[in-house]
Amino acid sequence: MPQPDKSALRRAIGKDPIKARREYAGPALFSYGFRPFFLFGALWAALSAPLWMHAYAGGEAMVGAAPALAWHVHEMLFGFIAAVIAGFLMTAVPNWTGRLPVMGWPLAGLFALWAAGRAAMFFYAELGVAAAVIDSGFLVVLAGLLGREVIAGSNTRNIPIIVFASLFALANIGFHAALVLGLDWRPAQGVAIGVVALLIALIGGRIVPSFTRNWMVQQGQRDLPAPMDFYDRASLIALAAALVFWIVMPFDWFAGALLLIAGGMHTVRVLRWKGWRTAAEPLVLILHIGYAWLPLGLLLMGLSMIVPGVVSASAALHALTAGAMGTMTLAVMTRASLGHTGRERTADIWTSLIFVLVVAGALIRVIGPVFFGSGALVLLGVAGLVWSAAFALFVLRYAPILMKAKPG
Repeated sequence: MPQPDKSALRRAIGKDPIKARREYAGPALFSYGFRPFFLFGALWAALSAPLWMHAYAGGEAMVGAAPALAWHVHEMLFGFIAAVIAGFLMTAVPNWTGRLPVMGWPLAGLFALWAAGRAAMFFYAELGVAAAVIDSGFLVVLAGLLGREVIAGSNTRNIPIIVFASLFALANIGFHAALVLGLDWRPAQGVAIGVVALLIALIGGRIVPSFTRNWMVQQGQRDLPAPMDFYDRASLIALAAALVFWIVMPFDWFAGALLLIAGGMHTVRVLRWKGWRTAAEPLVLILHIGYAWLPLGLLLMGLSMIVPGVVSASAALHALTAGAMGTMTLAVMTRASLGHTGRERTADIWTSLIFVLVVAGALIRVIGPVFFGSGALVLLGVAGLVWSAAFALFVLRYAPILMKAKPG
């Protein structure tokens, strides 16, 4: 990645970003974007999934004042996942551009906007359009902030990230428009899932081989991950094409075939990174496991469209959401929380248990309906509780790290 001209950037913003961070004297929680959004995004994942399971098991039509299934989908994508995306990008973009990160009261205000959206979703019937506006505002403001930083920092390489952030914001607006007008919200769900899948492929394609290479070099290993080349770019194009057709034609065999092709290509991609050689360090290994859920989800989704009686569409989709999104978010959150607070990047027993729980929860959710038939409902509940427990444990283990100042 090309390095920015630090002196030019400092003249442009009028202050040394490193010095400004050191001089920050406010609450540690709002000293960097990853701190509030990782902590409370994980807390929301731990709470909202059981809320949905309670509604589902009880046959309730609503959660708060929104349709139960719509609420579940929205809060997983535009509540939990949106918080993690915000935390990651608001930490990564300043590093990419060399500009001063958003911190202090501006960061607290942005976080409050996210929290207000979560509250508004519980009062959808009473607030109506106002709830939609409140919740939509967070992602619109986030996309604007990120776009400003990338453009001001002349960081054109990362303009695609801003495009994805903007599409994610538009998908949320579309979701709310469908709810308010009584239309089908699933196309907006598809766009949001597609954006997150592409972000995993794009950003994961940078960080997974990079972190793996660094760890292998430290261990004295020589057979290193394959560098980014034409194959990686072709696999990204194949994924984008497959997702577009899946969104437009979600039940068509041609879209299913494209998903199978993309899944196969990304299976090869993750194998090229040699993740099996990182078993000694769970903090690195989990990145490969998390990414491997992406091609698995694509393959299962493709099969569910071509042979729907064999593979459940819901199970396939959860391989992509609970599997890829759930595992990759925890893989990134744990590593970033340790690294950006000056701690050693290695997984202790509690962090390893977090990884075991999230992978186990996703596996039970995907395979339960296939092998257990009438007992699947119980297993769905078990899967949700195990998956949620991973995020609850993250909150318990990492809250002291995220809420305290960086060790001197």
